[in-house]
Parts: sequence; C-alpha cells; structure tokens
Amino acid sequence: MAVRAGQKAGLVFFESWVDPIAEEILGGRDDVDLRKLSYSTVEADNWDVMSRAHGYQVQARTELREPWFPDAALIARCPNLLAASSTGAGYDYIDVEACTAAGILVCNQGGTNTEAVAEHALGLILSLSKRIGIADKLLRRHGAQIDRYALQGNDIRGKTVGIVGLGAIGGRLAELCHGLFGMTVLAYDPYLDGAEIVRRHGTSASLVELLQRSDFVSVHCPRSKETLGMFGEAQFAAMKPSAYFINTARGGIHDEPALETALRERRIAGAGIDVFLKEPPPPDHPLLSFDNVIATPHTAGITQEALEQMSSSAADQWIELFNGRAPPRVVNPQAWPAFSRRFASMFGFEPEPLPYA
Repeated sequence: MAVRAGQKAGLVFFESWVDPIAEEILGGRDDVDLRKLSYSTVEADNWDVMSRAHGYQVQARTELREPWFPDAALIARCPNLLAASSTGAGYDYIDVEACTAAGILVCNQGGTNTEAVAEHALGLILSLSKRIGIADKLLRRHGAQIDRYALQGNDIRGKTVGIVGLGAIGGRLAELCHGLFGMTVLAYDPYLDGAEIVRRHGTSASLVELLQRSDFVSVHCPRSKETLGMFGEAQFAAMKPSAYFINTARGGIHDEPALETALRERRIAGAGIDVFLKEPPPPDHPLLSFDNVIATPHTAGITQEALEQMSSSAADQWIELFNGRAPPRVVNPQAWPAFSRRFASMFGFEPEPLPYA
C-alpha cells in the first residue's frame, strides 16, 4: 500500500487519457482515488476536487483549458498537490518554476513517443524531398494537365541532415537517416559532448555550420526560454536555398512570420511543420497557403502504439510515486527534498531518495 490504511492518494485528470489503458491500470487499485473531471462541470465543483488532489495528470496543451494550467494560481488553490505529470514528453505548459518553489514534482513521459515522432520527421523529409505533398495538391487541382517532369524530386541517400537536439527522438532520427539512407548527420546539442554525439550516429557542429551545410534541418529540442524563437530570419537566411526546414518539436521554436518570409522569398525550398504557436492553426494560417509546406496538426506523436505507451507509462509512474519510489521521469529533481517532506506529512512515511538528483 502507498498510504496509511484506509487512506487513498487522490489523482485527477480532465476528460480522458490519450489511451484508456491508464484508467484500467489505476482504476482497479485500492490505494488510488482516480477522479475524472470535465470542463463542462461547474468550476467550483472542479476546484473542490482539485483542492484535495495529490496528483494531477495534465492534458496536452492543445486540449487543456483555462484555468486548469498548472501555474502559480492553480497551485495556490491546491495545497495537497504533490506532483503534476504531462501527457507526453513536452511540459512547457506546466510552470516548472512555480511547482519547484512549492515542492511539487513535475514528471513527463519522455521517451514514450520516440519512435512515432522520429518516423514522422523522416516521413516529412521523404515527402518534401520526393515532392509528394506538392504532387498530391497539383494532381487534385489540375488532373491530366499536370506536368510530371516539373515535379522532379531528389533522393535523400547521401544527403546531409542537421538535427537540432540529439535526445531520444533526435537520436532515433539520426539512427534512421544514417542507417537506412547513408546520410551525413550533423548535430547541434550543447548538452552533449562530441563523443556522445558520435555514439548517437552524428557529428557535432555549431548551429551556424549545421544550417549552412544541411539539406534538411530537423528540430528536436524542448521549448524553453533558451529555444523560444531560436529559428528566425537570420537562421533561415543561413540555410541553403535547396534546404528544407522540419519542426516536430514545439511551436514557438521557429518564428512563424520569419518562416513565411523565407518561403515566399524562396530562401529555402520548403518546410514540414507539425507544431504551431496556436494549435490547431486556423485554416487561413499563412503557412498553410504554400504548396511546398507539408503541415500536420501536432500529430507526430499520435500513433496507436505511442498513445498506449504514454498512458501506461504515466500510470506506472503514478504508482511508483504514490508508493514512495522515485519516478523515472522527473523534470525538476531539485524539488525532491521539499516534495519528500510534504509527502511524509501527508502519507506518514518518507519516499526513497532520488537516485539521479
């Protein structure tokens, strides 16, 4: 049992998990009080449940509604909250600083959608290089009048891909590009040394060198103060006119007006975009007007396999946490001492030390 006899750890979520397996795993436990909330419920009633909850499984940014973002205002109204967990790998919609200050752990599901997103990025690379997206649009528009030789594409074998952020997803994309197509992989990741980048099938490069040499630039870093607006006018200007820009990471890492300008002025050959500042983007979003842009509505990580893995991993992580064991994917380990004290005061025993603090 995770708690004192007769006591349950309260865990709340809104509407649904991305896969029902999480509710199956947690719903049958006698030490977890799993509560499903609805945005349509009277707000005061939701606050009553939230104020007593120990854990909050947070919907993804696209579906999450105000005032249920885990920020300082929510924390002030939830004195029992011990941890908040994101749906997927991203957690930029959770105020990590506010949580840390309050002794609240932030967890994510990093690594659970690695294959899905890496394959999606590779799919965008192939579709852009082979001009599949443009061909599909023109064929539907012009039918028999189409000139197929005007749609000549390129093979990606032997080309250079520049990967910004060589974590789990970027590393898997590097493995696919290098192993399947013999591509040269340049990587920019200030948190990895050259030897580790080589181990992950890449060659370390500065961001400028990567932009200047790459035929494809693929973004795989989290959105943070450091990366917000990382790709703007200067970065697109540094790319080759024949190069393509791909972002399956987070909206806001690239400046959308700057990308629009680069495409309109033909400074780059095209783009594959899965993420936007506002999601889903409106139908009249400027980037959607370009035939050489392949756009998807933040679906890179949404595969049957990934959603099941994200949900089951999140459920297992909550069980570990409520049993006083270190969750495997803590974003803010510096909050562990304060979290441990609060946990002990609520559940009557101290959690194990965090092995990777």
